[in-house]
Amino acid sequence: MSERSGAPEASGGQSVSEPEASVLEVRDLVVDFRQRGGVSLRAVDHVSFRIKQGQTVALVGESGSGKSTVVRAVGQLVRASGGTVLLGGRPAGRRGRGLRAYRKRVQLIFQDPFASLNPMHTVRHHLARPIMMLHPGHSRARLDEDVTALLRSVNLTPPDEIARKYPHELSGGQRQRVAIARALASGPDVLLADEPVSMLDVSIRLEILSLLDRLKRERNLALLYVTHDLATARHFSAEIMVMYRGEIVERGPADDVILNSAHPYTRLLAAAAPDPSLSREQLAAARKARQRARAARAGRSAEYREAALGDGCRFRLRCPDAMDVCVRRPPDVAVGAGHRALCWLHDPKAAVMTRG
Repeated sequence: MSERSGAPEASGGQSVSEPEASVLEVRDLVVDFRQRGGVSLRAVDHVSFRIKQGQTVALVGESGSGKSTVVRAVGQLVRASGGTVLLGGRPAGRRGRGLRAYRKRVQLIFQDPFASLNPMHTVRHHLARPIMMLHPGHSRARLDEDVTALLRSVNLTPPDEIARKYPHELSGGQRQRVAIARALASGPDVLLADEPVSMLDVSIRLEILSLLDRLKRERNLALLYVTHDLATARHFSAEIMVMYRGEIVERGPADDVILNSAHPYTRLLAAAAPDPSLSREQLAAARKARQRARAARAGRSAEYREAALGDGCRFRLRCPDAMDVCVRRPPDVAVGAGHRALCWLHDPKAAVMTRG
């Protein structure tokens, strides 16, 4: 099913109409930003996906592809220009009580753990505030118990000592654990993690991702993991969506998308990612793919590189496999079980149209 015609078929043949098939479902999400002179920039173009309970779905792509805008639109921090967000099968509230109820169940974890915490308040304040908003009748003793439980759940001990600290007294990893604990305070069903480890030391990134994975399993959460790191996306996610210039160009089971990439953009991303497990032949193939991409870009005229993309494939100016037919919008083609790619390479009509 096309991106522009609604949510795609789920991995494993799950139907959209199945009861309780997903906690979070996004249909044809569009986000436009108004620019100077009244011109609109389309940051997200008809993106659809769903996440089930206990499932992690990764959204990957290079900087500027629109990943964070998707998170902010789903989290109701950015107003969508079109499309529908469903939570438990019901449209997300956009204002008042409906919006507050939605934000209780859908929580965000931001990229920068220092900027997301108020430096003027203690850790206890950051965790106690959402609990008090949900349970205004809690006694101080009960509130302290809940704060302690949250800190223990993210492996911050001793909890009494951590609760008294201010953000600047914590390491980057500790601050991100506090941010995760705060997101859990409302008892959400969905976590939206926007590059949660990209600003942390390499040595602790795996710890934070493992923590999120454990919490997802223990609390049966739906987790959207936004990253540019294909290795962690494959390791921690059941499904991967690859985003380029506002569109999902490939999606499917994590291993299929990484090991059997169908879209040239995904192949280039995978080739650029270091992987010590790759064989000598695979490394050689990756080098050849990068060389082909550089040669393809160098061989095109300046006029072609600067031409407006129009309705054609948005990746074609960088694609080593670009064809004449790529000036037309590519089809959304099934390339495996639950695996789809937005590319002419997998459509049998492409060769005929190119010859014509």
